Amino acid sequence: MQRARVPRRLPPLAPLLAAGALVLGGSAAAAALLPGGTAGAAPPAAADLNPSDVTANLWEWNWPSVARACTEHLGPAGYGAVQVAPPAESVSLAGTSEGAHPWWEVYQPVSYGLTSRLGTRDEFAAMVTACHDAGVRVYVDAVINHMAGHDNTVNTTYGGSAFDPQGFSYPAVPYGYGDFHHANDGYCNDDDAGIDDWNDKSEVQNCELVALSDLKTQSGYVRGKIAGYLNDLIGLGVDGFRVDAAKHIDQDDFAAIKGALNDTTAEGRPPYIAQEIFPGASNPELQAAAFTRNGDVLGFAYAMGIKTQFQNGTLSNLEGIPSWSLEAASSQTYAMVTNHDTERDGSTLSYKNGGDYTLANYFLLAYPYGRPAVFDGFAWSSRGQSPPADARGFVTDADCASGWQCITRSTGITGMVGWRNATASATAVSDFTATARDVIGFSRGSLGWIGLNDSAGPSTASYATGLADGVYCDVITGGTGPGGCAGTAVTVSGGTATVTIPAGGAVAIHAGARR
Repeated sequence: MQRARVPRRLPPLAPLLAAGALVLGGSAAAAALLPGGTAGAAPPAAADLNPSDVTANLWEWNWPSVARACTEHLGPAGYGAVQVAPPAESVSLAGTSEGAHPWWEVYQPVSYGLTSRLGTRDEFAAMVTACHDAGVRVYVDAVINHMAGHDNTVNTTYGGSAFDPQGFSYPAVPYGYGDFHHANDGYCNDDDAGIDDWNDKSEVQNCELVALSDLKTQSGYVRGKIAGYLNDLIGLGVDGFRVDAAKHIDQDDFAAIKGALNDTTAEGRPPYIAQEIFPGASNPELQAAAFTRNGDVLGFAYAMGIKTQFQNGTLSNLEGIPSWSLEAASSQTYAMVTNHDTERDGSTLSYKNGGDYTLANYFLLAYPYGRPAVFDGFAWSSRGQSPPADARGFVTDADCASGWQCITRSTGITGMVGWRNATASATAVSDFTATARDVIGFSRGSLGWIGLNDSAGPSTASYATGLADGVYCDVITGGTGPGGCAGTAVTVSGGTATVTIPAGGAVAIHAGARR
């Protein structure tokens, strides 16, 4: 039987908002907006890419669909990057306990070739070029901790490469039995080779995550193959990586892999790194802070905290974010409202939460914490369900009217991407005002103001905006248009505006969108 990429025994979640300090801001905004940027550093000669820290996570969209999204929507809206699903050749499973061709196929690679259920190598390369031409970087979800599950009973693949799951043989790489961890091999001191103690660093990093064949990253040969795969992607123009299951790779081993990576072709800088370190371990060596020397970390605790406040209608508590205990400082966090794992386990909001989900994404883009990623996957009714695909499992083109989520291109979200870009140099929140427990407003210096209403009725109140006097165009409802505002006009007088925020809605204005 095939198994989904969900741990058999998840670690208990430690208190996520316990004692600790969150550091907001930190570096100059102009540097923070550029991947790998540092304050005061002169950027190298670079492609003309958008100077934005916002990513659109187009999860399991095929390559032609990502290319079109970059050209028609993400680039014009000012997104700085797009994150795409794992591109390596993977298993193809026509029949599992979770249906045909479950989404997690792409997290079981069989080679480092780029023929996958999402498209061909040529289509991938064309997608990267199209995104760069639109000003958008490309970040790849990189599966480098493991190969396919050794409990697979079939060896079918999307690119035709042969592999032997039980024999740990992947000739297309090539990897053999000795390139993997095994039970009681001197690394994985466990009789069944699985992770049982989620606080034991050696077990978590040297034993198998849900029967996935765990690569022996202590081996220079294995590290070289992984670095070769990532450098191949960099050579095609990839600008960064979301490292899947990074918690399960020894930090020194990953540092060696990272040290072997080339600079990006578009900007001549080290690739951006965001590591998946799922929370819950009480062992400090397995907590996100222990991994930040190798790159940013995904903001799980932030997403979970956002869910709590929006679901409870306690937006006023968001003023306390600086006192939350989160995984890492703002400058080291890849922030989100949800991703493909958390929307399925219910630990964060998802599109199924309707208005709360939309408002939370507005907040994500407005609040100066982390590098925000807005998620668009597909509609699902069962946890392992395949994305829309043909009978062979190849993912079909993304259609916003049929099965795919497209919040990244909605009027409100694209307006807020522009709002975030316009307020980037104001790295702190000012004038945080709660007119009710579920209605708030705040500004980003003198550059922008936003109000959010999570109540069932409209809310009218006066707010200090920090903005100069004038008439501004709400970017949630359309921003500027020919001859004036395409959406709602907001008048600021004496730095104050009286604003009616619709039920379950938001109003956002900035200095660059005036009538």
